[in-house]
Amino acid sequence: MDEMTTLAGKLLIAMPDMEDPRFAGSVIYICDHSPEGTMGLIINRPLPDIAFRKLLAQMNISCSDACPDVDVHFGGPVEKVRGFVLHSSDYAADKGTLQVDDDIGMTATQDVLQALADGAGPATALLALGYTGWGPGQLEEELAENGWLTGPANRDIVFGSDHAGKWSAALALLGVSPVALSQTGGRA
Repeated sequence: MDEMTTLAGKLLIAMPDMEDPRFAGSVIYICDHSPEGTMGLIINRPLPDIAFRKLLAQMNISCSDACPDVDVHFGGPVEKVRGFVLHSSDYAADKGTLQVDDDIGMTATQDVLQALADGAGPATALLALGYTGWGPGQLEEELAENGWLTGPANRDIVFGSDHAGKWSAALALLGVSPVALSQTGGRA
C-alpha cells in the first residue's frame, strides 16, 4: 500500500466463499487504515437481543424522552464488550472521535452514549460491540487472495435498517451482481 492509498471510509464486502463464519456475508465499514493496521466495524449484523436503552441502563446512563432507538450490532470479534459508535459527522466528542470522512465519524468514549441518551448526540448512529482488526499488511494479503471486495460507502447503506440487504446493496454500488461473483478467485 503506498502512502496515498487508504481504505478508511470504504466498505469491505465479504466474497461469497468467505470461510470464516465470523465474516461470511459481512459488510465492514473501515474506520482506520494505515501501515500499522486496519480497524473496521461490521454494519450488517444487528444484535436483536440487545436493546440500546437497556444497555444504557446497565451502564447507569438514564435516557431522556429524546433518546433515539439506536441499532446495536456485532462489530467484530475483537474486544466484544467494548462499544464503538459509528455516527454522522454532526457530532464530535472533545476527545475520542475519529472523523473518518466528511460524512461519518466513530467515537469510542462514553461521551457519545450520554449525548445520545440526552437527545443531544449525532442525528444518525449505530452502536457496535467489538470491532474487526488486521495487523500490518494482513488485510492487503486477504484482498490479494480475493477474500474481500472494497467499495464506496454511503450513509444509506451504513446506517440503513435493511441489514439483510446491505451486502447486495454494497455490491450494487460497485455495479456487481451477487450471482456474477465467482465462488473462487484467481489471478491473471
